[in-house]
Amino acid sequence: MVETQTAKFVTGPTLRHVLTMTGTASVGLMAVFFVDVLNLLYISMLGQQQLAAAIGYSGTLMFFLTSVAIGLSIATTAQVSRSLGKGDTYMAAQLGGAGLALMGATMTILSIAMMIYARPLTALLGATGETLDISVRFLHIVIPSMPIMALGMSAAGLLRAKGDAKRAMYVTLVAAAVTAALDPLFIFVFNLGIDGAAIVTVISRLMLLGVGLYGTIRVHNMVAVPTKDTLRVSAQPYFAIGLPAVMTQLATPVGNAWVTSEIATFGDAAVAGWAIIGRITPVAFGAIFALSGAVGPILGQNFGASRFDRIQQTMRDSFVVVVIYVLIVWLLLALFRNQISDIFGATGATRDFISFYCVFVAGSFLFNGMLFVANAAFNNLGFPLYSTLSNWGRSTLGVIPFVSLGASWYGLNGAIGGSGLGAVVFGIVSVIVCFRVLKDLEKRNPPETPLDIPASANSPFSTGKAATLG
Repeated sequence: MVETQTAKFVTGPTLRHVLTMTGTASVGLMAVFFVDVLNLLYISMLGQQQLAAAIGYSGTLMFFLTSVAIGLSIATTAQVSRSLGKGDTYMAAQLGGAGLALMGATMTILSIAMMIYARPLTALLGATGETLDISVRFLHIVIPSMPIMALGMSAAGLLRAKGDAKRAMYVTLVAAAVTAALDPLFIFVFNLGIDGAAIVTVISRLMLLGVGLYGTIRVHNMVAVPTKDTLRVSAQPYFAIGLPAVMTQLATPVGNAWVTSEIATFGDAAVAGWAIIGRITPVAFGAIFALSGAVGPILGQNFGASRFDRIQQTMRDSFVVVVIYVLIVWLLLALFRNQISDIFGATGATRDFISFYCVFVAGSFLFNGMLFVANAAFNNLGFPLYSTLSNWGRSTLGVIPFVSLGASWYGLNGAIGGSGLGAVVFGIVSVIVCFRVLKDLEKRNPPETPLDIPASANSPFSTGKAATLG
């Protein structure tokens, strides 16, 4: 049965919406992150340190493409949720279809470029010899599936814009389940090793896209076949939001690449430890990553409905959730740091590196979380450049000098400690700027159109029935 779009988030307790959207998004997202941990665990069981290091290098590069996909999906989610908030279901479907088309074209071009330059880029991060060869081989298998993954992410974003948190969760949950089931088979039974892990990644992304398109097209009728005029008219606002959002997302892998290059100077054992940290962090703080994405549709719908009181309350609720969650997880990481190292068989310098992170650095995610939520507000309320500036500031001024000096003065632990310290200032500033922006926005945008106004009065596309897929 096909459902029609409604503005679900403009009524009811905002905290309930925040917790519901975050909770369901966390399940799917943390399942994906947990599978990444299993993937690295399986690779570690093969007994070759170069394989774990290769996962670290290739993951850093793929993070760039993933960040582009996240940024562009933010544009689609923001536009569709605003249209739903205004009651314009026709425009929502048009923007959904155009967003998928623009995402597919952009990610295909970038993936081809990454395939061509995979080796020099991986070498630039510090990979050499056999580790470099393994990393490039892994990338050449996985990168062609990046457009598929990006389209699946966009579909999940459309489901969140609709308020269907459960189906958005299923998109990532099914993909994670496929990976968890097939990884041991391809890595050990078929004896494909790291190549098997890469092949399973491609298969899981096909499932991601399939489940996402089923929900958006068959269930909610949220995707209209875009005409040339639709693409032309929607491309400008899409990239006006998407490009700054992409630049915002790219800041994180740039900062991450700098940290990786600094850590690489301490050898493969250090990079292997960094790869493990890179897997446990998303699992531990998955709810914060989920919150930053889940809050966008809530803000977008209420912005479309000119409910600025609800926008302010949503932000306050979100920041409270960040503080409580991070403090609890930090304590758990510190208490179970030795068990975490044991799971991955980490010894020596790698084990010490992981322990230092769990005890001293993990708490800095409190400020990263604040930054993430503030950026979600900037992206969805028409201030994407603010998000770009804050994230690039965090990933350059908050990373490069702190990490470089930390590595120079205190070695490997100093590098990761410096990265955490740099998050503090930018997290606090982002919160202050965010609430100032909300006050200014309310002054400039008094309440406008009620939700029951006909969609045709709002939409330049509303001249007939949407031609929908499926």
